[in-house]
Amino acid sequence: YIAGFLAAIAIFAGFVAVVYYPGRVGAAAIFVALVAAAMGGFQSRLATWAVGIATVGWITGMVVSVAFERPVF
Repeated sequence: YIAGFLAAIAIFAGFVAVVYYPGRVGAAAIFVALVAAAMGGFQSRLATWAVGIATVGWITGMVVSVAFERPVF
């Protein structure tokens, strides 16, 4: 059950990373998603999606920050 909660937190943080300091939030989201994926269990598909969503959120947030000259960290 813990891996599912971690994956859900990582998905939420991946969306937040697009608009709020992607250097901090995005990196933490990816780390939490990788921990959830390493834990495995019956929610491994959710953890896989969490890794993808957190990574895309981090990349998108970095692009948005650079494009609008906002702070990254």
